Amino acid sequence: MAQPLMPHATAAWLVENTSLSFSQIADFCGLHVLEVQAIADDTAATKLTGRDPIRSGELTHEEIEKGQADPDYELKMHKAPDPVTRTKGPRYTPVSKRQDKPDGIAWIIRNHPEVSDGQISKLIGTTRTTIAAIRERTHWNMANIQPKDPVTLGLTSQRELDAAVAKAQKAAGTVAPTDERLASDREALIVQLRAERDQHARDVEAAMADAAGEPSDEIVPGIKDPFKR
Repeated sequence: MAQPLMPHATAAWLVENTSLSFSQIADFCGLHVLEVQAIADDTAATKLTGRDPIRSGELTHEEIEKGQADPDYELKMHKAPDPVTRTKGPRYTPVSKRQDKPDGIAWIIRNHPEVSDGQISKLIGTTRTTIAAIRERTHWNMANIQPKDPVTLGLTSQRELDAAVAKAQKAAGTVAPTDERLASDREALIVQLRAERDQHARDVEAAMADAAGEPSDEIVPGIKDPFKR
């Protein structure tokens, strides 16, 4: 069943302006009856401003009168609200993080200069004018801008950032450098683990031989006596 565009505000209006039961209002607004009770008792977390469902076209006077005459009547939506669609534009950023945008922009410019202003704008949700000002160091707050990873700041995801960098590098004809140190570290770790495993196996064999009362044929663990057969 379709619900009002602003369920809590609509419920507040119906509580104040009609004699509909709490159950009827809850069913129409898609709320729990206790939520409607809280609105009626003014115990809700915030005081709600009522929204007139008649003016918005979601209900009619006749429908409300039917509900008031019969407590078991279920209100029917006259006209469902139009779905809200997001228009094209910069990515929305919470107010609490907007002051971090210049730091994230500066980080991308410093570490990935191949990323275009358009890509930065989509990643962080800012304007080309702001990006150009930071790139040219003419931003009004340039003295306080400190480059910080936009992923750490919560302005974008690591996957989106990596995709943008890869796309920019491909367009520029460059290849991201690979860190060969990781490969060498991995090989060294494998060699170390194998040596530890072999040593452990020899220690187990020597311990089993001592437990069985058999003399060991090793001078020291891991080194056999070449003259003993």
